[in-house]
Amino acid sequence: MSQATVPSESRVLVGGIAPPGSEFAPLLREVKAQGLLRRRRGWYARMIGVNLLGLIAVVAALALAGNTWWTLLLAPPLAVLSARTAFVGHDAGHAQIALDRRANRAIGLLHGNLLLGMSYAWWNDKHNRHHANPNHIEKDPDVGVGALVWTAEQAAERRGFARWVTRHQALLFFPMLLLEGIALKVSSIQDLRRQAMRERALEGTLLVLHAIGYGILLLTCLPVGKAMVFALLHHALFGLHLGMAFAPNHKGMEMPDPTGERWGHLRRQVLTSRNVRGGAVTDWLLGGLNYQIEHHLFPNMPRPHLRLAQPLVRQHCRTLGLPYAETGLLDSYQQGLRHMHTVGGAARPE
Repeated sequence: MSQATVPSESRVLVGGIAPPGSEFAPLLREVKAQGLLRRRRGWYARMIGVNLLGLIAVVAALALAGNTWWTLLLAPPLAVLSARTAFVGHDAGHAQIALDRRANRAIGLLHGNLLLGMSYAWWNDKHNRHHANPNHIEKDPDVGVGALVWTAEQAAERRGFARWVTRHQALLFFPMLLLEGIALKVSSIQDLRRQAMRERALEGTLLVLHAIGYGILLLTCLPVGKAMVFALLHHALFGLHLGMAFAPNHKGMEMPDPTGERWGHLRRQVLTSRNVRGGAVTDWLLGGLNYQIEHHLFPNMPRPHLRLAQPLVRQHCRTLGLPYAETGLLDSYQQGLRHMHTVGGAARPE
């Protein structure tokens, strides 16, 4: 959920040498000429409608099933639909859905705060900074020190239990994703203190309404014990699904040297991103984020246009001799885990 927009880098040649930023300008002109930045409101309306109907169907099935452990079978489809809801919020934040900023924000608040209990403003702020400087150790919050670390320098500074986690972070990565669904809600609540009063009131109210509605739904259909098990399973699978959609995108890719050469927009986004090959099923499960290079180059490009832009971007990179990373889904996880294992070596005994 980010308001990042496409840079308009259109600097001309100076003395026959192209400034780094101008590498992007020809590609931007071609993408615009083919209409790939135009909104697809009809496509999004259908997709959002189907997703909402799916959520309603799961809620209805939960109510009809009543007090039985069989209701746990509804947690996986609800987790998948929750991830789909998050993808809608993500696209709204990037202004992919509507031209009007208020309309995108309304869609984001509905899908993020009300339906998921995840703060739209928090995600926007974090995701904006990621898009501006992907994989930059000093500027990208996604590679800052947290439960996991991403450089040997970060790993070497870990102490106590955190150091043990770092040693084994490649093995722990997927199990830790099971906590991500809850972590997103905790971070959303914590971020309310940063927000302006008016924004805090709106976001906080929607988060409370989500919590009340979710609690009423489960406690109306199930006794407390089963309701808690259902909620934990739902959030665990939601976090796992969402984490597995984001994990292949940048982990193990180039990390710009803060003291080194400053890259232009094209190199900054292409060299730090990885695409995942696949078909319609992959596109659906990953919410279009498998076209990560195209998404980072054109963050406000509607999701259905990313696959259409891919041949243009790939050819442009080939012309410039710029690496274009694309691999299968399993291999993308292997590359990311390999990077985490290598980094964790700095915290392992000699």
